[in-house]
Amino acid sequence: MKKINLLGATGSIGTQTLEIVREHPELFEIAALSFGRNVELGRKIIQEFKPKLVSVQNKRDLDGLRAEFPGIKFYYGLEGLREVAAYQEGEVLLSAVIGSVGLLPTLDAIEAGKQIAIANKETLVTAGHLVVEAARKKKVPLLPVDSEHSAIFQALNGEKRANVAKLIITASGGSFRDKTRQELRNVTVKEALNHPNWSMGNKLTIDSATMFNKGLEVIEAHWLYEMDYDDIEVLIHRESIVHSLVEYIDGSMIAQLGAPDMRIPIQYALTYPERAEMSFPKRFSLAEIGALHFEEVDYERFTALKLAYNAGKIGGTMPTVLNAANEIAVAGFFKRTS
Repeated sequence: MKKINLLGATGSIGTQTLEIVREHPELFEIAALSFGRNVELGRKIIQEFKPKLVSVQNKRDLDGLRAEFPGIKFYYGLEGLREVAAYQEGEVLLSAVIGSVGLLPTLDAIEAGKQIAIANKETLVTAGHLVVEAARKKKVPLLPVDSEHSAIFQALNGEKRANVAKLIITASGGSFRDKTRQELRNVTVKEALNHPNWSMGNKLTIDSATMFNKGLEVIEAHWLYEMDYDDIEVLIHRESIVHSLVEYIDGSMIAQLGAPDMRIPIQYALTYPERAEMSFPKRFSLAEIGALHFEEVDYERFTALKLAYNAGKIGGTMPTVLNAANEIAVAGFFKRTS
């Protein structure tokens, strides 16, 4: 039985994590969790999974929940996230919050000796040097939840890092992969959220449409796998079946393939180094798929990806600045009529 501290229980990654816990009650238990504004769903999650500690985003939600669940400790805001992350009964932190708010809770969990299953891109983008160094000192594993980084992690298993020549991160191209820059001028929020392959949260889906999410993944890969930016490549792969590849110095490539379903990498991060049965994704046949397609990235078309490479190479606070600018830009885009 592995006890989980879950940040972001009502979001896309959070709810899919709970599906896995629901399917494997013999393997997992929710020790502590946090959620934001979706108090109605949060209440249902508390009723079902019975955590011992809960954090909510807003203080005004505390009194009603405390009265309804008198046996649970409640916190709110950033302090609450940190309490959940470091909660002593949890063995693993699964960080599925959005934005740089995930950084301090992650560092707290590392200091407390938790395994870290990280789905919060911004934590590594804004402070990868701090997180990686803290994890190294505490001998805490950083287990990637993103499908691309999970694929790289699996493709590296059993291999010597000195033999790695290149990391190849695949990208679907997002909702607007076939539109020209001119055609993008009047796209709507609704169109942007219509991802061709994946079911993700709104912010991540928008970042996928601009390929900014792939830029964040490049910066993450730099920190997770200690690779130079020149040795990290992005490749358009429309089917989202090959989740990423590792190229070795002898010319061999090792890839991880699977259905485009986030529950697969989430469960792998939670069960590592073991694997468990999964009934969710429909088993797919490569024969039925027939063909897999790969294309070079047009960096003039996807300028956000080029900016991410540049920011990563500059280093320092530049990735933090880039991430903050994107968060503001996405918030502004959501204010447009859909």
